Amino acid sequence: MKRLAAPLVVLALLIPAPALSRSSAAAAPGSGPSVRCAPAATTRTSGTDRVGHAEAERLRLPAAHALATGRGQRVAVIDTGVAPHPRLAGRLVGLGDYLGGGDGLDDCDGHGTAVAGLIAAAPDPGDDLVGVAPGARILALRQFSPSITGDTAHPAGDLPSLAAAVLRAVRAGATVVNISGAVCVPAGRAPTVGAPVRAALDAAVAADVVVVAAAGNTGGGACVADDPDQVALPGWFGDDLLTVGAVGPDDRPAAFTVPGPWVDVAAPGTGVRSLSVGGGTGAPLDGTSFAAPYVAGLAALIRERRPELSAREVAERIVATARRPAGGRDDAVGSGVVDPVAALTAEPAVLHAYPAARSAATVVLSRSAPPAAPAAWPLAALALLLATSVAALAPRRARGRR
Repeated sequence: MKRLAAPLVVLALLIPAPALSRSSAAAAPGSGPSVRCAPAATTRTSGTDRVGHAEAERLRLPAAHALATGRGQRVAVIDTGVAPHPRLAGRLVGLGDYLGGGDGLDDCDGHGTAVAGLIAAAPDPGDDLVGVAPGARILALRQFSPSITGDTAHPAGDLPSLAAAVLRAVRAGATVVNISGAVCVPAGRAPTVGAPVRAALDAAVAADVVVVAAAGNTGGGACVADDPDQVALPGWFGDDLLTVGAVGPDDRPAAFTVPGPWVDVAAPGTGVRSLSVGGGTGAPLDGTSFAAPYVAGLAALIRERRPELSAREVAERIVATARRPAGGRDDAVGSGVVDPVAALTAEPAVLHAYPAARSAATVVLSRSAPPAAPAAWPLAALALLLATSVAALAPRRARGRR
């Protein structure tokens, strides 16, 4: 039986999307054809300007690391792959490649390597960059990439392969999963096109896995500003994951962060520095892609320090201890900017983040849209928007838990 055509990856500011094609169920990692990187996807830069200092200071990471480092935790990074790096040495495992033959340890874009660095980079005396959970292990899965050439096992970044990657991470024993991507679709279509991801998230929660996803960026792909009809996947399925918006240095919402009642919390997402393919550190990065890993790293810290908490309780704890916006909760930053030290030290162990009224309202929002019959989709509506500023990586380059 034929399936609905799946969306292709489209990166803002990069290249036009290829023609939409139909795909079958996602192939297993490593079972597809070999692929290769386009030339000069990433470069290496040195870290001589206190790389990472601002974010570490804002999040009080030294104090947090006195309490936990994420030791014993396995964080799956579903992204463009993660390249081996000295500051991930001994803690990086290739889990698979949904684009072609490989183990997930190739990164044509530098995006997944940067995300992994924000989660788990070990400290280095040469700069102030350190991951939120420098003791955690990274499980790398390549599921999308705008820089790959050649035939791939199936369309890069489609929703069935995202669902398959989540399930593979769960089976591999991940305790936290990070998804730094989003696709914006009309709300009425979301239950149909997002069904595989919805099922995978349900399975993750049943397996007690914390899933963290970027809220998405406006200004490219299918995500546009101020569209009341659009929802962002997978964040819209907020019952089973934490959705993360981006803020600037003043903790105000970044101009590009996609808002919605499904956004739970926010983290730094402008001018972020992290690891680069080939070693060293890269150029400053903007995007909710780089806010999400701060929260995934925090989840790993909590899971180490409070192993008795369930995945839902970890998520509630992160939300409950966030620094509240001056005007109260809003759709851009959710319940506020994450506070790692508060999340690790607040009592009692089980915190309740959401009032019952908001929980009920978001259930109606997420579950009441009628399913639509499968149909072909225009590329603009189903393009998977990688939540990042591509210019910084190019050459030089849920709601309530119940």
